Amino acid sequence: MDSTWLVDFLRGMAKPLAATVVVFMAIALSFSQKLGLEGEMIYSICRSFLQLSVIGFVLQFIFNQENAGWIVLAYLFMVSVAGYTAGQRAKHVPKGKYVAGVSILAGTSVTMFLLVALRVFPFTPRYIIPVAGMMVGNSMTVTGVTMKRLRDDIRTQMNLVETALALGATPRQATLQQVKKALVIALSPVLDNAKTVGLISLPGAMTGLIMGGASPLEAIRLQIIVMNFMIGATTVSSILSTYLCSPSFFTKAYQLQTKVFSSA
Repeated sequence: MDSTWLVDFLRGMAKPLAATVVVFMAIALSFSQKLGLEGEMIYSICRSFLQLSVIGFVLQFIFNQENAGWIVLAYLFMVSVAGYTAGQRAKHVPKGKYVAGVSILAGTSVTMFLLVALRVFPFTPRYIIPVAGMMVGNSMTVTGVTMKRLRDDIRTQMNLVETALALGATPRQATLQQVKKALVIALSPVLDNAKTVGLISLPGAMTGLIMGGASPLEAIRLQIIVMNFMIGATTVSSILSTYLCSPSFFTKAYQLQTKVFSSA
């Protein structure tokens, strides 16, 4: 059995392993300040090292296949993991993982379809999978924050919501202010990032293109496209999540589900 690939991989890992020096510095600082994060730091860096190594081999395999089926499979896997993670953040929302998964799938699939339809990128694993990863990752963060914030705000303002319901408001009308607040808080980091992109830091996609030898002007053009679609995907996902999780907050008689808001 040819083990050349393994030798090459291990040689290539020399610099990444050397970069862990700064992690040990962080561990030492955590220990000196009695933060208690040493174990979490070690676990995090080991897990990321393992995950990225495995995904590197998986992507290498998929890129060599040039098969659309692998693109769809990889995309659905990312959405599943993102839905689970966002649902974990909003753990007090009933069926939160399913709500988050459907919301992320809807928001990112629409934008990815437009990307392909407009021929921004060729429909190949090398282009679609990294872009889909950026869309799904950002939608995951925004959706999780939206769901958690909406539930928490309704919990702290139950009297206002119940009063509105008693006066004849629908659940959506009674929680309109909480929905708006949750969406604004969740989407603000994405919009702030768009406002400062290129001024404070260069986005990952743009950096990768430039380091790969692409013209900075070409990298900027593609980054603008990705940023625009990212804003669209996160907005669709977050708004849809408020519609999907709201019914679980109320009974059929338009009363608050007290058990959903019983825990902090």
